[in-house]
Amino acid sequence: MDRLRDVRSLPKAHLHLHFTGSMRPATLLELADKHGIRLPEALSSGHPPKLRATDERGWFRFQRLYDTARSCLRDEADIRRLVRETAEDERADGSRWLEIQVDPTSYAPLLGGLTPTLELILDAVREASEATGVGIRVLVAANRMKSPMDARTLARLAVRYADRGVIGFGLSNDERRGLARDFDRAFAIARSGGLLAAPHGGELAGPGSVRDCLDDLGAGRIGHGVRAAEDPRLLQRLADRQVTCEVCPASNVALGVYERPEDVPLRTLFEAGVPLALGADDPLLFGSRLADQYTLARESHEFTDAELAELARQSIRSSRAPEHVAKELLADVDAWLVEEPALAGAEPVAL
Repeated sequence: MDRLRDVRSLPKAHLHLHFTGSMRPATLLELADKHGIRLPEALSSGHPPKLRATDERGWFRFQRLYDTARSCLRDEADIRRLVRETAEDERADGSRWLEIQVDPTSYAPLLGGLTPTLELILDAVREASEATGVGIRVLVAANRMKSPMDARTLARLAVRYADRGVIGFGLSNDERRGLARDFDRAFAIARSGGLLAAPHGGELAGPGSVRDCLDDLGAGRIGHGVRAAEDPRLLQRLADRQVTCEVCPASNVALGVYERPEDVPLRTLFEAGVPLALGADDPLLFGSRLADQYTLARESHEFTDAELAELARQSIRSSRAPEHVAKELLADVDAWLVEEPALAGAEPVAL
């Protein structure tokens, strides 16, 4: 019987996780009950909803479910609970550094405005980090479906908190809608304030979406980016510039971008020299967390333990973790590789 190391004990960084989407399903049910919110069966059944977002109708359904889940976060206690539980789940999966993405606009009406909302989230992050030992930072994300002026407001807000836990600025929602260059001024504000530019691109839209993120938004990381595999010259560009793609294999399949896990071009990107950071995207809706992405790489793409360790290293190097933290995590990855692997199917060691 093969002996495999437990991917949950592999130290890693998690760079693509959305705020509401990080919620535990049981927590969603409890918060909905607390606030008297009726959930659709797709969110209350206890099983991940069946999603396919490659057409406009499918994306609308996905977004509607996400918005419903987000509506259950209505007060300070809810926010603190979500962040604390997310940190606990990250720790259990071997994630020692988390950069969580949030659009504070979505919560501001119930929490006193944009600035109080971001301050609450950052305080909850500090509290959860101290309690769990997981380093946590925040990436403020604008919504592609809203005005570029709203994005500029968020970029200015994010820059104001660059020394209090905000490390980056993103752009989420359906990348097929609008043009990346409409948001170029917001990203210029963020970059000039020292923030990482990490917009979504190259998932629902093709390689041109990735090029737009590079050319128009000055991206240092790309949320998803898997469709870059369709363009060898773009792959080379990403590799040459060491622009990380935050690849979320389970969500790519759940949303219908690829039919099967083995169709996700994970090895194509890896072997082209493009830095990768595996991410869970929205575990609430896709039913899998970070360690599951490493298991998928092992089982569907035949990544060896040495290659899984390299994926973990790339996630750490691509993060905004302080140098001393990154150095410690990289040493712990090396230690994982020299540990005696467990028998396949054996009970994993509790973290």
